[in-house]
Amino acid sequence: MTEHPILSPNGIRTAVLLPGTGSDEVFIRSVFEIPLAAVGVRAVLPAPRPGAGLGEAYLAALDEAAAQTPDGILAGGISFGAHLAAEWALRNPGRCAGLLLALPAWHGDPGDSPAAVAARLAADTVRAGGLEPALTSLTSSADAWLATELARAWRGYGDGLADSLRAAADRPAPTLDDLATLDIPAGVAGCPDDHVHPLPVAEEWTKALNQAVLCTTRLDIIGADPEALGRATVLAWLRAGGREGTSR
Repeated sequence: MTEHPILSPNGIRTAVLLPGTGSDEVFIRSVFEIPLAAVGVRAVLPAPRPGAGLGEAYLAALDEAAAQTPDGILAGGISFGAHLAAEWALRNPGRCAGLLLALPAWHGDPGDSPAAVAARLAADTVRAGGLEPALTSLTSSADAWLATELARAWRGYGDGLADSLRAAADRPAPTLDDLATLDIPAGVAGCPDDHVHPLPVAEEWTKALNQAVLCTTRLDIIGADPEALGRATVLAWLRAGGREGTSR
């Protein structure tokens, strides 16, 4: 847990941010920690617990943080982490004060969405040939910054990597009808140059949510400045009504 001395005065003091598929707390810290500190919110960044129960472990981390924060928490994440944050908010409407949703990858059943297909292929590659050949294949096709991030994170998953990738790829996200029942400030971020997390998905999430704003950045910018994704998401949340929570 990372603590900051400046906390928002209305009690929204904690944001729990969950990593994307195959990612880790190191990357999500580089994205969100400073943008959140700038608006007086401390970041709690759970590390992945590899294996088939990855999603449930992240939801438990949200439960734990909320139990220590009577005024409610912000929940959020990137890709799979954003899906889980919204899922948790639906289960805990009285304990979620807002959402920070970066790069949602699908809604409802994952089907053949690009992110789910990519995660299944990665899981199958790891199972068939092991971690290092899978990383070699990844490095040959991904941008250098992304390959570097995933190489570090994937090694941290150890023997649980393939099951973790599959758990993310096969888990349904909230449906658009589900999202329409949420009435809390939600910041959504998307990238027009991200074909794994298509911008139209972020637009659909934003339209479905009752109190949401979408801000965009670009993958090439994130590669040089990961905080760009965090700034876009936090700015969207502020514009959606989160600003009221930091000014009273």
